[in-house]
Amino acid sequence: MPIKPRPNPDSLGWRKLFGVLGPSTNTVVQPDFDDLRPNGVTNHYSRIVVADAQAISDETFMAGTLEISNNTLEAVQGVLTCNPDYLVMGMSAVTFYGGAEGALKWRENIEREAGLSLCTGSQSLIEAFGVYGGIGKIAVLSPYYPSANQQVAQFMADYGIETVRDSCLRCPSWTSIAQVPSSTLREELRKLDGDDVDALVQVGTNLSMTRLAAAAELYLGKPVIAINTATYWNALRQNGITDQIAGFGRLMEEF
Repeated sequence: MPIKPRPNPDSLGWRKLFGVLGPSTNTVVQPDFDDLRPNGVTNHYSRIVVADAQAISDETFMAGTLEISNNTLEAVQGVLTCNPDYLVMGMSAVTFYGGAEGALKWRENIEREAGLSLCTGSQSLIEAFGVYGGIGKIAVLSPYYPSANQQVAQFMADYGIETVRDSCLRCPSWTSIAQVPSSTLREELRKLDGDDVDALVQVGTNLSMTRLAAAAELYLGKPVIAINTATYWNALRQNGITDQIAGFGRLMEEF
């Protein structure tokens, strides 16, 4: 579905209209993306309708994420009716599955159906590593179960990035991810840090980490990259929008 010509610029989104795809259970990514939004860009959230899955094992977690993947195209069709310029994926797990090749095929399938480009969290992290420079070894924090973290590590390995260690919070449901306290996240970052990693990376868009990651960069003295910050930063830059926004770490402030 190509973008229909607009006789006039959108009154609020006169620079770009972003169609944002996110699980219906996710309460963090929508406000996070709005916090990162510069003037003239507007976000139009389309919910991928899923149940609040009870993830009590590797198998149930993976099954729940695949339900989200299977329901994504319906959310795409819904958001296309507002005639957006670009799509942004507000769910990260499935964008890592199958390594670099699987992630590319998944993204291209959505783009083919939508007739629009799609920004994903997995590829946004690779773009972020490139602008920071010197990142070859990382530690990863996620709300996932080990099976999903393994998918993240394989994706990273396909780009020559070694996951030295990782943390799985094993959140028991999709909504519980948003309830993880900052104190827990701070402690996990300290456990993951070490002289043997170049950067700390957080995945899982329903974890509230944009401001915490920015603060952690200051006291840890190395890149700490939140998935929502990386995704929205990449969406802006892919559309030629270079605004630098303070308060969300070096990625948004410098690159």
